[in-house]
Amino acid sequence: MRNYLGRMVLLVRDYEIASQFYEENFGFQVLFDQTTKDGQRFLHLGDKENNFGIWFLKAEGKEQEQLVGNQTGGQPALVINTSNIQELYKNMKSNEVKIKQELESTPEYTFFHCFDNEGNELVVTELQG
Repeated sequence: MRNYLGRMVLLVRDYEIASQFYEENFGFQVLFDQTTKDGQRFLHLGDKENNFGIWFLKAEGKEQEQLVGNQTGGQPALVINTSNIQELYKNMKSNEVKIKQELESTPEYTFFHCFDNEGNELVVTELQG
């Protein structure tokens, strides 16, 4: 038996804006995009190599709208690993992504915290060795 992660669900206000943020800043690709007959859209973005990704769901109603950008109660929503944190950090700064915590290094990893277009806190990390 093999168990593995598939998708992390994030509520969004606008599919296209959310998709554009993750495509432009992280190079994620559309893994799945389908709209049902009743109009519900299933949009998944991520890394095609390992098929793990983010499943965007449009917030419906006042309660869900209030959760957009705060599904985790002020804690980070995602940890995104990279193989070149310096280049990614530079690109995100030039794209005017809001940085919460600047680059920091330990013997085990280098990381920074930022926010996506909806206000979700992301931890970006590069593991050493």
